[in-house]
Amino acid sequence: MRKNFKDVGFYPQPVLIIGTYDADGVPDAMNVGWGGLVGGGYVEINISQGHKTTENLSLKGAFTVSFADRAHLTEADYVGLVSGHTTPDKIARAGLTPVRSAFVDAPLFEEFPLTLECQVVERSDGPGGVRIVGQVVNMSADEAILGEDGLVDVDKAQFLSFDRVRRVYRLLGGVVGQAYHDGRKKME
Repeated sequence: MRKNFKDVGFYPQPVLIIGTYDADGVPDAMNVGWGGLVGGGYVEINISQGHKTTENLSLKGAFTVSFADRAHLTEADYVGLVSGHTTPDKIARAGLTPVRSAFVDAPLFEEFPLTLECQVVERSDGPGGVRIVGQVVNMSADEAILGEDGLVDVDKAQFLSFDRVRRVYRLLGGVVGQAYHDGRKKME
């Protein structure tokens, strides 16, 4: 038996922190609920008009996408609650340390262990608000979240996932199978 729902859940939904600069070079961060990877090298986010981040994206054409982790849950939640329009010292109050990207005109934040640095390649208005597609020009990771193989270890990173229906943050982690391999059993 299945149950139908009107309130849409999308699982897992990463907790994404979008970093931008305004016209004066002041960094801003926003917790964005709608976003993900498009193809192999592009990111798509959807945000409403009226946010400082939306204005900054139009102005600068660049942004960073950081993945919030367990250690910085409070900071990540805070930047989603407070507007840069009304709280000019939002980044300082959040306890975040902005660092200028060497690849795009947007800030990284030292506290978040994984960041994608993106150049805007498409902007359009749609049913979910403003749709931004960015080309990922660099991905940087804190060495603390790398495995012995030099790649990002999701278990070490303790990335957050947002449960929209219950309005809680969850943890991702734990390997349960091998991608592009385990399904081969059905091919025999």
